[in-house]
Amino acid sequence: MVACELGLAGVDVLVIERLTGIDPTMKAGYVNLATARAFHRRSLLPQLQERHDAAVERMQKFLASKGIENAAGGGPVGAHFAGIVVDIGLVDFTGPAFTHAGPASGVILVSQQEIEALLNERAAELGVTVLRGAEVAGFTAEEDGVTVELGDGRTVRGDWLVGADGGRSAVRKLAGFEFPGVDPAVTARQFVADMIGHENLPVGWNRTDGGVYLHGPYPGRLVTVEFGGPPEDREAPITPAELEATVQRVAGVDVTVTAIHSATRFTDHTRQATTYRLGRVLLAGDAAHVHSPLGGQGQNLGIGDAVNLGWKLAAVVRGSAPEDLLDTYTAERHPVGKWVLEWTRAQVAAMRTDAHSSALRSVLSDLVSTPDGATYVLTKLSGMLHRYEPGEHDLVGAPAPDVELADGTHVGDHCADGRALLVDLADNPAVRDAVDGWAGQVRIVSSKPAQQVTWSALLMRPDGYVAWAADENPDISALSVALRRWFGEPAH
Repeated sequence: MVACELGLAGVDVLVIERLTGIDPTMKAGYVNLATARAFHRRSLLPQLQERHDAAVERMQKFLASKGIENAAGGGPVGAHFAGIVVDIGLVDFTGPAFTHAGPASGVILVSQQEIEALLNERAAELGVTVLRGAEVAGFTAEEDGVTVELGDGRTVRGDWLVGADGGRSAVRKLAGFEFPGVDPAVTARQFVADMIGHENLPVGWNRTDGGVYLHGPYPGRLVTVEFGGPPEDREAPITPAELEATVQRVAGVDVTVTAIHSATRFTDHTRQATTYRLGRVLLAGDAAHVHSPLGGQGQNLGIGDAVNLGWKLAAVVRGSAPEDLLDTYTAERHPVGKWVLEWTRAQVAAMRTDAHSSALRSVLSDLVSTPDGATYVLTKLSGMLHRYEPGEHDLVGAPAPDVELADGTHVGDHCADGRALLVDLADNPAVRDAVDGWAGQVRIVSSKPAQQVTWSALLMRPDGYVAWAADENPDISALSVALRRWFGEPAH
């Protein structure tokens, strides 16, 4: 995603990818609203929608085989906190996070493999070079660039290096980033397998004396969580016997695994880099933060890092913005990563089977079963409550509303070229004239809204966050300040 954002901005970028192909192991299975909107802004929403629709069809067939009509909107396998399922019927969708969510609001079920395949196609279209089967063996970072040594003896040189190489990031370790956190205490497994004897397992999240397990939403898919400590050897091959044993311990059911299609272990290991930048080296995704996948935030957190970093790094490379713009990357994304780590740790705490955790879980269940509680949890999981530095207007620092315009388009439809967007709903020449010096970086859309809104104009950064907004009487000087802050001095 970082490479695609850089390529869209015309930056020459090379991806060094250790794997020769997409890892088929089942991992993340859904995207939140913030991620879906990021793809919408780059005209990739139809591809996400197609994959979502196919996933819904598979899920519905599975649920029908279990006598369940439909859980796509929040039934036994819907949005959850610690396996406490959020009743979508209780959620208030009239709040600002969802009122102008736009066409991306219904796209949810897209797997990590499908996201990766889609980004591979996008990178190729943008001319991004992807060097597969190559590994970083070392690098030398200097004031004017970075020389990277590959495992086969070759070297490549660039102006900047982004370590997006996962939780065991070689880039992070070699660069010397501090990575404090909490050691793992649980062993969890996610797998898809052919099994005999699992037919009577209830669908959805289930908590037992032995742990917690999730059955579905596809045939043969199970997640088990056990609280006896981390695995002795996380890299050891996963055998049918290991899967049979974890199902018996957690669910109390004897199964026979006849074929494994996908299997992985994970823990609740949580760590976060203290900064996401050291000189010309930056971190994104799991290289910057690791946590348990409970709650499904990992893929979304990484995409959020990428869209925040991509346009800023491109602007610095092109020379249209000063280098200190990159300092805002850590300032904005580190708090979001910290929140995800806290929420995943809290979910593990509420899943435990001891008396204190059970009491905590009971209280949380009561809260989530209220309209306010359900709305809060789902809105947080959607990614739409993340705020960056606020400003004088309530919208500044928040995700921009994807308002429908009079011509039938949405604000997000006008962002495919990766530039910032000035939205003028009041046909105000003074607002439009203010961005003349940034024409190469800011696109202007002047249109009446199709729905009533309280604001008259806003400046949206390429990552979808509001940099400036106004109601009836726009402050042009404040707009100029925002333009200079985020996009450098005007061109002359």
